[in-house]
Amino acid sequence: MLKAGLVELALGLIIFINFTAQCHGALPFGFDNRKGGRASQFGFDNRNGGLDSQFGFDNRKCNGKGGHCLVKNGALQFGFYNGKCNGGDVEAIVGGVIQAWFKKDATIVPALLRMQFHDCFVNGCDASILLDGNNSEKTAPPNLSVRGYEIIDASKAALEAKCPGVVSCADTIVIATRDAVSLGGGGRYAVQTGRRDGLVSLAQNVDLPAPSISVSDSINAFAKKGLGAVDMVYLLGGHTVGVAHCSLFKDRLYDFQNSGMPDRTMDPMLLNILRSRCPQNATTDSTVNLDQNPKSALVVDNSFYQQILLQRGILQIDQELALDPQTKGSVIYAARGLDFQTKFAQAMVKLGAVQVLTGTQGEIRTSCRVVNNP
Repeated sequence: MLKAGLVELALGLIIFINFTAQCHGALPFGFDNRKGGRASQFGFDNRNGGLDSQFGFDNRKCNGKGGHCLVKNGALQFGFYNGKCNGGDVEAIVGGVIQAWFKKDATIVPALLRMQFHDCFVNGCDASILLDGNNSEKTAPPNLSVRGYEIIDASKAALEAKCPGVVSCADTIVIATRDAVSLGGGGRYAVQTGRRDGLVSLAQNVDLPAPSISVSDSINAFAKKGLGAVDMVYLLGGHTVGVAHCSLFKDRLYDFQNSGMPDRTMDPMLLNILRSRCPQNATTDSTVNLDQNPKSALVVDNSFYQQILLQRGILQIDQELALDPQTKGSVIYAARGLDFQTKFAQAMVKLGAVQVLTGTQGEIRTSCRVVNNP
């Protein structure tokens, strides 16, 4: 997702490759057997049948049917498609496609996370990244390595077969990403729906953060999207899985900020390991795990924060999260493992609400790759 186009980010700043899913043992999908409902940490309050107030909603206003809540948050809703898909469950339809795909290729988790970030961070969550064209967003350098389009195509085809012209491609991305994260062990969270699809996709609109961005500049970039510093810290926590190419951090190993010296904030032992993996004059661009805990490098958990507190971050922005006073407190809190999944879910829900089209804006595409009336 970075401008170099070499890292497949979880939410925009990193490349996830070699991802192996591991589900949490107890209550992996957020079910609370004691009450017969979903655990409130994933956004549900079993006592009232409504969404947990941690997402800013009033449970008393939840009047959904069939166990589904219809709760408004601005123009988007939880349960927007209830009763609108000819008797079908929109989220279950997408979930079936994602589960089948995940069994074949677990790396769809980082692929879809990256896709959602790249879509939402440019023109808002309007599926503009899916449109084909000689000068569409797909052709911008940071998006050349974005993948997973065929997964969205398959999900959309399944939806069109059940209820044509009802579910947007923008919502399909968000639902599919949530299901992939859940299958990858990151916890299941409720998603808002009701987005409509954009009509414009231009390569020149793509302006995404680089891995060497400062914390202050990164905070400002996220703020322009309505996302706070805490949201940023938890979204970048997606770097607990995946890899980065040596070219994206080699300056930290040999000539940090043109000093002729390595980055002094990097753990010396890690520096030696990375230099062996990324020789200064190498002709190949190798990769390394973003989470340097070998027991957790493929698990969606809070290990990433523990590693950067030990000065074992790979990307410059990752390491600076643990050093900058603007974000260090949030990193320490996350490293203690108090509520990583909850905070990550909240940040994902907020990301999915960035600059959305709703009501009569945009359209509901028949094919996610082209507008309906080009």
